[in-house]
Amino acid sequence: MAHQDLETGWQAEVEVPPPMGTREGNGVRPGAVGSPTTPPDSTDVPVAGPEGHDVALPGYYLNRELTWLNFNFRVLHEAEDSGIPLLERVKFLSIVSSNLDEFFMKRIGGLKQILGAGVHDLTVDGRTPREQIEACYELVQVLEKRRVVAFKSLVEELRAEGIHLEGVSDLSQAEQATLRDEYVKNIYPLVTPQSTDPAHPFPFVSNLSLNLLVTLRHADDATHHLARVKVPVGSGIPRLVRVGEGTRFVTLEDVMANNLDLLFPGMEIEACETFRVTRNANTESDEESADDLLAMIETELRERRFAPIVRLEVEGDMDPVRRGMITSELGLDEEQDVFSSQGLMGMRDLMELTSLDQPELKDAPHFPFDHPLMVSDRPMFHTIREAGSLLVHHPYQSFATSVERFIEEASRDPKVRAIKMTLYRTGEESSIIDHLIAAARNGKQVAVVMELKARFDEEANIRWASRLGSAGIHVTYGVVGLKTHCKVVLVVRQDYDGLRRYAHIGTGNYHAETSRVYSDLGFLTCDAAIGTDLTELFNYLTTGFKPRRKYEKLLVAPKVLKRRLLRLINRERRQQEQGGEGHIQFKLNALEDADVTKALYEAARAGVKVDIIARDTCRLRPGIDGLSESVRVRSIVGRFLEHARIYYFRNGGDERYYLGSADAMRRNLQSRVEVLVPVEDPALQEELRTVLDEQLDPTSRGWEMHADGSYSLSDPGGGESVQQRLITWAEKMHKEATRLRRRPVKGGDEGNLL
Repeated sequence: MAHQDLETGWQAEVEVPPPMGTREGNGVRPGAVGSPTTPPDSTDVPVAGPEGHDVALPGYYLNRELTWLNFNFRVLHEAEDSGIPLLERVKFLSIVSSNLDEFFMKRIGGLKQILGAGVHDLTVDGRTPREQIEACYELVQVLEKRRVVAFKSLVEELRAEGIHLEGVSDLSQAEQATLRDEYVKNIYPLVTPQSTDPAHPFPFVSNLSLNLLVTLRHADDATHHLARVKVPVGSGIPRLVRVGEGTRFVTLEDVMANNLDLLFPGMEIEACETFRVTRNANTESDEESADDLLAMIETELRERRFAPIVRLEVEGDMDPVRRGMITSELGLDEEQDVFSSQGLMGMRDLMELTSLDQPELKDAPHFPFDHPLMVSDRPMFHTIREAGSLLVHHPYQSFATSVERFIEEASRDPKVRAIKMTLYRTGEESSIIDHLIAAARNGKQVAVVMELKARFDEEANIRWASRLGSAGIHVTYGVVGLKTHCKVVLVVRQDYDGLRRYAHIGTGNYHAETSRVYSDLGFLTCDAAIGTDLTELFNYLTTGFKPRRKYEKLLVAPKVLKRRLLRLINRERRQQEQGGEGHIQFKLNALEDADVTKALYEAARAGVKVDIIARDTCRLRPGIDGLSESVRVRSIVGRFLEHARIYYFRNGGDERYYLGSADAMRRNLQSRVEVLVPVEDPALQEELRTVLDEQLDPTSRGWEMHADGSYSLSDPGGGESVQQRLITWAEKMHKEATRLRRRPVKGGDEGNLL
């Protein structure tokens, strides 16, 4: 009987590129022999024609899908890096696998929809949908091979630390008997075998489910039969089954495969092979024709469950006849849609190992510090009014004692009259939801703009919307045709001198769990102009009316933001052409918009220095002779997910800093409601300058992009990571604030005037 051995499950050696190197003792220059590198987007780097560089040509733009896949090579390097604690490396391998699942669900699924609709338009980089799919598949194959090698290496290193991933057949008879008993008690009642024959059509296979294809026959009959058995992972059932009380594990599907006699008593089991499907996640309907947006989203979720399959993963040694049969039954193209898995299928489940209580195999615990101005019990509204504005740096500074505290105090402060808030994603157990409900019960006006179409969080948001509505909170779903992606809170308070508006504008979601692992920024302010702008914004979000709205300080998409960004970029170019020193710096997740990319090329051609810190996608090619020599593209991958967005323009010395939730992507600038807020306080600008300088410091660990779209790791001497430096920076600010707080204070606190 076939079973999957986690240590030797692949059947043949695979040819892979050399490992990407290790953090320890790297000490190499970018691009040098032995430097960890990632694949290029294209080796055809544009060169100037007779009339110079024509940046309208497709060769100047890197492909969105390929640059995102390239990002996953950088994440995979974290799993390969022996300088990172072992269970953290397992986490990164799991993340790569999860990312690939989402890539097929969203990006490949979307491209196949476009292809199926007969659309053959070229992207800005000159590729048809089919060409993009084919290029992605080639790169995915390279990534998969490297992922298998990384998995094999990690299994060996885990074994050396006493953590064993084994096959059931490797266990003693007594251990197998114990596992069988546990399986019968805790799993077997949940398992439903489904046969497939002329009387039983091939069953529906759910998205990302792990399945056994069982070939069997009656003992006295040579006729073969097929059955599908779903592995019931999820809802509290782990994929990795612990053997005894130690740290030895087998997979649930292997336990099931070795106990098939329970499902098929008296039958002869000829083979048991594993397969897995990925379905298209793009099932959005037309909002314009929807009478009830909530009902439409619920319908979309049901449709997604039955969406077309975009990937079938099968065991590498699956019988070719059965492989062809299942491919045909699922309506797939065996050449294009079927991927042979040479290692553990569904490696995202390796995340279960990171819960092991072995701190020596993990990063040292990180505990966010309180913001220096929030170390006391003084009401936050007093602090914000006195400071005017302040910045909170997550996860280096606490989300709980800043953002959550801001909303909690607003919910119970008798002088607060109203709270307005956007919600895109939040946690399963969100205290913010509780605070909003408490505010409504305390008689305050509470309005929430809930984005129902936050991908993969739709069901949770529907539940939250229902709960908030039941508490008497005014819940709306944003503007038809646009996602509400901005992260804003507006609090209206009756201060001693009249109504005052307090606000929070963030780069990340109001999500306590992700705030501990995402690098984000929060801006708290009582700036009157910003408060007025946010009032106008919420009036737009809650009505959808689209008259020309005037914003004094905020840059709001889709009407204003892109146009203003292009204007700011072009202003740097003009100042450079007039003898100035133009300088542009963007820190963001992705630079994808073609118009913004073109404007940056034109600025660089004029000599403007352009620094891009892009976590994943970046269309802009640095280092093209005669065009982008002044461009630098850098990517930071580490313990925390880089998620903050900062836009900086030198502006002839009158510097401009903006932060918000908007990436330089077409969807953010033209299809979403986004907000960028100016940061004008010199002290806060200095904080943002620290973040940008640390991320761009060549002595810190980071990835540098080359003109062909490849990246090399810049880590001279194995320097300290940017994120560790920012932890130290936050700690220093906290200690200084605590030291000053202990000093005796002369005079009284005038905060009671509020």
